Amino acid sequence: MQYSTLLGSATLLALAALTGPAQAAEELAVKITSKLSSLTVQHEGQAVTILRNQDEAHQIDPQYAKTSRKCPPFCVTPAKTGDAETIGELEVLDYLKKINEGDKSILLVDSRSREWIAHGTIPGAINVPWMKISPENEQAGFEASGISARDTILSEVFGAKKTESGWDFSAAKTLVLFCNGLWCAQSLTNIDSLRQLGYPADKLKWYRGGMQDWEVLGLTTVKTAPSH
Repeated sequence: MQYSTLLGSATLLALAALTGPAQAAEELAVKITSKLSSLTVQHEGQAVTILRNQDEAHQIDPQYAKTSRKCPPFCVTPAKTGDAETIGELEVLDYLKKINEGDKSILLVDSRSREWIAHGTIPGAINVPWMKISPENEQAGFEASGISARDTILSEVFGAKKTESGWDFSAAKTLVLFCNGLWCAQSLTNIDSLRQLGYPADKLKWYRGGMQDWEVLGLTTVKTAPSH
């Protein structure tokens, strides 16, 4: 796993080594909010500190600087998706804080296909690509491609229970889903597919800004292999 702490300062790195992350965080000029400098989370068993890039001349990753992509499929998404709640970066960080404090009822889900994960993801996220949940793709070459069955993801990852009468989502996890941003429908597709299966709307949170807004704010990303 590769990750960027986005410090942009050799002095700050040295300070962190000498005084520890808590005091180093106090020296950050570019904070997340006036009261929050950084947040440390677990990603694949390693501690990763999320903070904003400290180099005020830093520019966004060119992958996310493009303003125009052919539509379809890269069309502007709506601000709301049905009855699922739309959230922003601070809410995502709040959910990550709860996860890091031991709340196992929440998952941060990167809904993008495998090739996008190589560009980086949000620390603490797992990868469940949109096509694995889509009912239309349930029988479409899953075994040949090695993709885990939808039912396995729903039960073993999301915590739902399959019964004779259908899916029981009473103990299912709250999912915070995202993809590439305002022009990406992969997380929307995951949400729509889950709603078709009966997943409760109050357990689905949509980070519409996704990776593009995350990158615009200079927040830490990690490069990692797809999870599922």
